[in-house]
Amino acid sequence: MSRGAGQGPPWPRRGQRCGSLQRLPSGRSRVPGTRAGMGDRRTARRQRRRRLQRGSRLSGGDEAMGLDHIVSFLPVRDMVALGQTCRYLRQACDSEGVWRRVCRRLCPRLRQEGTAGARPWKRAAILNYTKGLYFQTFGGRRRYLSKSVAPLLSHGYRKFLPTKEHVLVLDHGGTLFLLRNALVASAPGHLQWKRACRCVVLCRNAKDFTTDPRSDAGYRKYVYVLAAREPAAGAGRACDCVEVYLQSSGQRVFKMTFHAAMRFRQLVLVGQETERVLLLLTEEGKIYSLLVNETQLDQPRSYTVQLALRKVSRCLPHLAVRAMASSQSSAAFLTDKGALYFEVHAPGVYRDLFGTLQAFDPLDLQMPLALPLPAKVLSCALGYNHLGLLDEFGRLFMQGSNRYGQLGTGDKSDRGEPALVHGLKCPLDVWCGLNHSLALLRSRELGQAVLGCGCGAGGRLPGCPKGSATFVKLQVKVPLCASSLCSTRECLYLLSSHDIEGGPAYRELPPSRAPPPPESPGAQACEQYLSQLQGCPTLAGRLAKVREAVGALALPPCQKDFLWEALELIRRSARPRTPACS
Repeated sequence: MSRGAGQGPPWPRRGQRCGSLQRLPSGRSRVPGTRAGMGDRRTARRQRRRRLQRGSRLSGGDEAMGLDHIVSFLPVRDMVALGQTCRYLRQACDSEGVWRRVCRRLCPRLRQEGTAGARPWKRAAILNYTKGLYFQTFGGRRRYLSKSVAPLLSHGYRKFLPTKEHVLVLDHGGTLFLLRNALVASAPGHLQWKRACRCVVLCRNAKDFTTDPRSDAGYRKYVYVLAAREPAAGAGRACDCVEVYLQSSGQRVFKMTFHAAMRFRQLVLVGQETERVLLLLTEEGKIYSLLVNETQLDQPRSYTVQLALRKVSRCLPHLAVRAMASSQSSAAFLTDKGALYFEVHAPGVYRDLFGTLQAFDPLDLQMPLALPLPAKVLSCALGYNHLGLLDEFGRLFMQGSNRYGQLGTGDKSDRGEPALVHGLKCPLDVWCGLNHSLALLRSRELGQAVLGCGCGAGGRLPGCPKGSATFVKLQVKVPLCASSLCSTRECLYLLSSHDIEGGPAYRELPPSRAPPPPESPGAQACEQYLSQLQGCPTLAGRLAKVREAVGALALPPCQKDFLWEALELIRRSARPRTPACS
């Protein structure tokens, strides 16, 4: 059938309806040959249903604009807050696809191999979001908390150690960074980390690192790094090695390579420079040692050192050591069952730690000494002549010299056995220095706080220059996700990195094992303080005596801080100010 000239095609053009609309008596329109709009409605409903089904399947795709794709552009803090509103948003905000996009945004160079755990992308994203190294100087009147420059290639922070000129940071990917300790003054008493400071990669595939165990950073000349090295093509199996770097320049000066059958996971140093002892912990829980003379490390020569099994592993072969800690003249070994063993190499340190020299043998310094504790030990902080222990119930035990009140027991009497510190529960980290101790605490009463006790000379206890025999809250602004702390002569360092799969897992203390309440000063001691108050002719002298009495009372740290601050406000408001009585 032919069409005439000027006639259009028999099919409808794009955008035109097929047929003409006819008005029905009820006012509705219909297409001839079909029911009244039923086909169009069914088609529209079918298309909407397909779009909804396609949108529900877009949650795992990268090319679609689903809810999880939109949520991934939010800041981590806002995304976590959004996930706490309802169950549906919690599932959307807590999916691994969302955390993978967030992790790619925070750390673009992170690969799949660098993630591990049950929730690898969520763990990696939170590690990189919360990572930070903060410090507060001890000089000046004002107290500031500054943040260092974070390396862009780092995958969270696992361990740090300050030296005289640098700060060493080890991330979860096994990369050891060397941060230049460039501090510049920007305001009176305010030091900031120089933005143009040097940040270099010191070593890759590192497992652990250590340096001089003394608390003074000026002695930390060399850095010992335990690393895993892949063999060359056709050269054999991979092996572990210890590389020694010069901390001032980052130059490698010495390297020790071990047999491929020996795998290590931790190393510590003990002793002086001329008789340095390097302790190595294997993956099976055995301890080996070797002697290193640091005065000859800068000489370009090659020699063989003897690796010997430590006596604690020879005498107790059934025990597997989980972690080690060391100081200048002692070492502590923590087993997988929570037992603790000591090596003490100096008679003076032995007397300070145990209160006697009866069992000290100068001819057998490697003899392990068991430390009796009523519960399983989770971590140990070792100072020069005192130590701190955290058990599975979150209790803190202190032992050793207490000449400056560094044990935090409320007095200055030495302890030859572990003594429980009352009022301090479930700390995140404990650090023991030369004659003072620090504890990082997170609680409902104090919030995120740093507590300290001992000698306060040189500003090492901010807000408590005269020191304290109990743990008191220091004037330190603590970041939200702080996990560990360390102190030098100049600065207090705080490491921030939250690991969702790490941290101490404390248990609830059974009521039957709860200790009795601490003994408070009796009525006679209170009468003595009251008589001394009556004998002081000045207000400042009476306030000083009340402050001393508050320190002797068995009160929680928050109540002691409140009373001390109230007494300080009363002292400042007193006019005129007169010298205190002696």
